[in-house]
Amino acid sequence: MLNVFTLWIVFIVNCIALGVVWIYVGRCYPNFNAARYWAAGALILAGACLISLLREAIDPFLPLWISATLVILACCVIGMGIERFYGQPVSWRASLAIVVGGFVAIGLSAFTSHGVALRLCIYSVCQSIPIAMSLRLLVMRGGGRPGSRLAAAVGVLIIAVNLLRSGISLRSGEVSMLHFTPFQTALVLALVFLVMAWNFGFVLLSIDRLRAEVADLALFDDLTGVANRRQLLARLHLECARAQQTQEPFALLLLDLDGFKEINDGYGHAAGDECLRQFSLAAQSRLRAGDLLARMGGDEFCVVLPQTTLREGAMIARHLLEACRAVTMQWQGRQIALSASIGVAQWRPEIAKFPDRLIAAADRALYGAKRDGKNGYAVYDSTPLSAANLPSLRASA
Repeated sequence: MLNVFTLWIVFIVNCIALGVVWIYVGRCYPNFNAARYWAAGALILAGACLISLLREAIDPFLPLWISATLVILACCVIGMGIERFYGQPVSWRASLAIVVGGFVAIGLSAFTSHGVALRLCIYSVCQSIPIAMSLRLLVMRGGGRPGSRLAAAVGVLIIAVNLLRSGISLRSGEVSMLHFTPFQTALVLALVFLVMAWNFGFVLLSIDRLRAEVADLALFDDLTGVANRRQLLARLHLECARAQQTQEPFALLLLDLDGFKEINDGYGHAAGDECLRQFSLAAQSRLRAGDLLARMGGDEFCVVLPQTTLREGAMIARHLLEACRAVTMQWQGRQIALSASIGVAQWRPEIAKFPDRLIAAADRALYGAKRDGKNGYAVYDSTPLSAANLPSLRASA
């Protein structure tokens, strides 16, 4: 039969292990601030259990009063870790109010006729408040990911066990600070298991975050922050399939910076990288919410324009040229002016679900824009692809 001492030893060892793990995670990933809060919460819980063991050596009220307050503090710290995980401001004032309020209320409970049962009720409710506060973030910001679902579900179970435990103690009034009944022991054992599962939910939260960051790295260009070629091709396949089904057109812009090699050779690759970043920012300021700007490689970019005709695409190309010309970058005391050439193409039925055909059409238009003197745009008409059908419309510099 498990006793209080055995349960507490198991809990202490597990909390120390969890604290060490989160400390290690925090040291390996300095920007992962939530790990520090979760490490502190686990170690505070371990300290609280150690202090509670003194109940058998001295007057039990004082160690249980201190340990209960520390458990409430640990729950608040863990809740603040969840806030940091989701980028929310830490609720220091609310947490301090819960801890101080719990400390005072537990102390005053000693002067009532049902002091032990009331103390257990206050202790359980004060634990449950920060857990309940964290549930909102886990449900609303978790996005239904496995880690957030597990942490939220376990949090609900912890609250339920705490309320059940306090309700039974208030109703029966027969609660001992030294010897637990089999039912009380079972509830404490359930809480020990749930706290371990709760921390496992935090581990899954971290894994979910890491997977999301890796997915972002796979879809975005690390230099400019715009979409990369992988995301571009996925989006083009989607738009081509949609256009084939609905027969609604969309447009594609293919562009590159004029004289980019000369910028790299004359000013250095760092200057070239800064030009790419500045151009990306300028281009995004002229695009609509549903448009996608992607870097295909080097100084070559592509823009997907959903539900856009060839004429509308040409107007957007003109706006991008104006934004590009407005960029004047200072580099080591010298001024670098940017210009671009743009090819505009529109999806048409013969392209079907093959985005490479649309890219080829935009590339031919881009070739025409460069052939006509650069610093402008050209459109590809709807006639079949051939060397004789070069783009016909160009914007002057």
